[in-house]
Amino acid sequence: MRIAQISPLTEAVPPKLYGGTERVISWLTEELVSLGHDVTLFASGDSLTSATLAPMWPRALRLDGSVRDPNALHMMMIEQVYRRADEFDILHFHLDYYPFSLMSRQRIPFITTLHGRLDLPEHQPVFDTFPSIPLVSISNSQRRPIHKADWVDTVYHGLPKQLLAPKSKTPTYLAFLGRISPEKRVDRAIHIAERCGLPLKIAAKVDPADIDYFNADIRPLLEKPHVEFVGEISDAEKSDFLSAAVALIVPIDWPEPFGLVMIEAMACGTPVVAYNRGAAPEIVEDGVTGFVVEDETSAVGAIKNIGLISRTKVREQFEQRFTAKRMALDYLTAYRKVAQADEGRQSKPRLVAG
Repeated sequence: MRIAQISPLTEAVPPKLYGGTERVISWLTEELVSLGHDVTLFASGDSLTSATLAPMWPRALRLDGSVRDPNALHMMMIEQVYRRADEFDILHFHLDYYPFSLMSRQRIPFITTLHGRLDLPEHQPVFDTFPSIPLVSISNSQRRPIHKADWVDTVYHGLPKQLLAPKSKTPTYLAFLGRISPEKRVDRAIHIAERCGLPLKIAAKVDPADIDYFNADIRPLLEKPHVEFVGEISDAEKSDFLSAAVALIVPIDWPEPFGLVMIEAMACGTPVVAYNRGAAPEIVEDGVTGFVVEDETSAVGAIKNIGLISRTKVREQFEQRFTAKRMALDYLTAYRKVAQADEGRQSKPRLVAG
């Protein structure tokens, strides 16, 4: 199968540090290549891939301070893909709704994975306008706000089976991993750890957009004696960081579409204690790979019972549900569904009024 993967230009594929979407695109691309498919990756020129790289801009936009209008470059990339569409059997976009209009006017089957939240009011008219664009959700909960959409499938994220693995560590602290922002609620993690009498290590980035929130609301909490702010870490550091954690705390306060950190912890055999928001109940099997909780009090109770969770079983469930190979096979099924539906539409005779 000749497959085009079209990535945002914000980060390289894979990203140097934080960047969940581009990391997933990299894992998917590499698995598709390993399965024998002819894959072209449209991405920034500093991306690294075993697929054919179609560089759309020399550097990831996050690292290129000269770019002030990233939308212009993404519009250019969509046009470039449009001009080359006949080279592929399927076009797989990871650019939200930006390709909908142009791509619906060409004949090659295409599909879009939506990686972000869909509950903002301005999203509704977009999907009302394009009700027949084939879409993939990354969780079932992500779909709830958008009813008039052509959902082809839900494909959970997966990561390479050996990318992260359990290490021989004695778990001694609670962990928070990801990004510091109001909706991620690291402040809750700090309070939960304090109530449990456990240290908390925070491995997280702070986006420029969140620096005021960090300075006003979070920085003072980092002075607490049980808190250690590690900062942003790479994939190479995550196995040690997560394996030494009693549990990963995911105290989110928004409809998280997936939550990659949860399966990263599971890959290390680390239980997850997540708030019942967004996709968390789909990812965390309550009582098996961790606990789904409603508030700080239930989170504290879950951590006190964390010994009931088998870390070996957590890793086994990761291997069954959240590997990159499983993700790639699921996407191939979705590609075939879209291609077959497209063939059906093209074969139908058009009615002519007269």
